[in-house]
Amino acid sequence: MLAFSTASATATFAQQQQPELPAPSPAATVKQRVGLTDVTVEYSSPAVNGRKIFGELVPYNEMWRTGANMATKVTFSRDAMVAGKAVPAGTYALFTIPTESEWTVILNKKAQASGTTGYDEKEDQARFTTKPTTIPKRERMTFLFADTTDTTTSLDLEWDTLKLSIPIQVDTTVQAMANIDQALAAAWRPHASSARYLAENNGDLAKALTYIDKSIAIDENWFNCWIKADILSKTGKNKDAYAWAKKSYDLGLKADNFFWKDRVAKAMEDWKKSK
Repeated sequence: MLAFSTASATATFAQQQQPELPAPSPAATVKQRVGLTDVTVEYSSPAVNGRKIFGELVPYNEMWRTGANMATKVTFSRDAMVAGKAVPAGTYALFTIPTESEWTVILNKKAQASGTTGYDEKEDQARFTTKPTTIPKRERMTFLFADTTDTTTSLDLEWDTLKLSIPIQVDTTVQAMANIDQALAAAWRPHASSARYLAENNGDLAKALTYIDKSIAIDENWFNCWIKADILSKTGKNKDAYAWAKKSYDLGLKADNFFWKDRVAKAMEDWKKSK
């Protein structure tokens, strides 16, 4: 009878709803778009809480999950380079091996790792070393992105008085060109937008001319004529650029949305002097 009562009490306790309380190391997610690539970090964020962190709580010369609870995960939506190492699109566990002077950083393909349990070096996608720097104290471990451009970013780990920076690079131009080639169809607008992108981003002007000629062949209007004028000017052909700018201006005067009227007129004036 006593055994039955004890078992019943245990079952009842287990079934009771537990209150939701703050986690010692709350879950966190940070995401950054770099050009056309999304980089996402999922981690648990421990606090200093009066403890000595590096060299004690996080021992030197031992592998660390780079956070708390499950291993920190980094996801790349497209192929990337991390510290010069090729990293295909996908999700990776982020492990580190701290020392006093430099850290080893590891991206491992076994992304669902429970801490460092079951770590397999054969599954490493990238491994490199980097030197930490000193920062003003940060109580809770945090990942953040810094100095982001269309092609690069720095994934920074900050905790206590230490910062570790992981350089990330993506080939946005190749990705953009793939998107352009995929999007181009029979409509004039994608061709014009693609030509404009190349012209304004130091791209292949010969290819830009091919795109804009296709756009004009589909539907000649003030906008694509102006884009062609701009491309020709960038190739040093100001006489031809003037002719296409004039065509753009004449078509624009008949249109309802000639929002670059002043720009086209100014370019015509400049190119007329130098043609």
